[in-house]
Amino acid sequence: MALSLVLVAAVVHAVWNFSAKRVGRGGAEFVFLYYTVSAIVFAPAAVVFLVLEPERPHWTWLLAALVTAALHVAYGIVLQRGYAVGDLSLVYPLARGTGPLLSVLVAVLFLGEHPGPPGLVGALLVITGVLVVSTGAPAADDASSPARRRAGVFYGVLTGVTIAGYTLWDAHSVTALAVPPLVYFGSGALAQSLLLAPYALCNKPQVTRLWRDHRREVLTIGLLSPVAYLLVLFALRIAPVSLVAPARELSIVLGGLAAWRVLGETNAVRRLAGSLVVLAGIAAIAMA
Repeated sequence: MALSLVLVAAVVHAVWNFSAKRVGRGGAEFVFLYYTVSAIVFAPAAVVFLVLEPERPHWTWLLAALVTAALHVAYGIVLQRGYAVGDLSLVYPLARGTGPLLSVLVAVLFLGEHPGPPGLVGALLVITGVLVVSTGAPAADDASSPARRRAGVFYGVLTGVTIAGYTLWDAHSVTALAVPPLVYFGSGALAQSLLLAPYALCNKPQVTRLWRDHRREVLTIGLLSPVAYLLVLFALRIAPVSLVAPARELSIVLGGLAAWRVLGETNAVRRLAGSLVVLAGIAAIAMA
């Protein structure tokens, strides 16, 4: 059951990241818009759940929501910056490969989880795949690609760090703190929108322009991102983080295919091959 939830989440995740790449230079204003859509849709559902849920809410639920909101705001801004300066076929695999690698490392060192010997093989494969994705000769018709590649690598890895941070905190919140996933996400989405609201108000013309020109992408991400995230939260309640975090990364191959076939990015075939190596490593970690 957990694996099915995570695989569906991977497909949905790849779709909304493709939409985010199409906007590219939307920045924090774009992140504010789609987080606000998520809050408008899912915060009321969380309130209804709280009313109907017999268990009384705890103050730790609010703390959990505030921390995940801060981590997700950082994730959204860094990811959007990565898509502004780098290719989807570079930033996305790096972010989704680095995230589970760090998540599993922390889970083993600090959370007492033991993936087993195949985890070492998986970690090596992930590292190898990341190197394949992030290195290689630039395309002959793209003189700026070395600098673009370096920027893409930096923001891809930085995004992976934020992914590891919120994945581990989410696992702690829905298990140790026993926060209901719908309440956790709904309150977190509302907090994300509120955290970015002051910046958005100071840049209202840009927010208005983004909504006018990219309404479809805003709605796509605002609706699909929560679906993917909630599926993973429910999976975390029935499976360990060292299994869930790697398995969800099937999306990196789907993202690589989209970059190659739809966006026509240079070096996308090599990066797709590297993504497959990363996926093989993730599968090995999941088997550990």
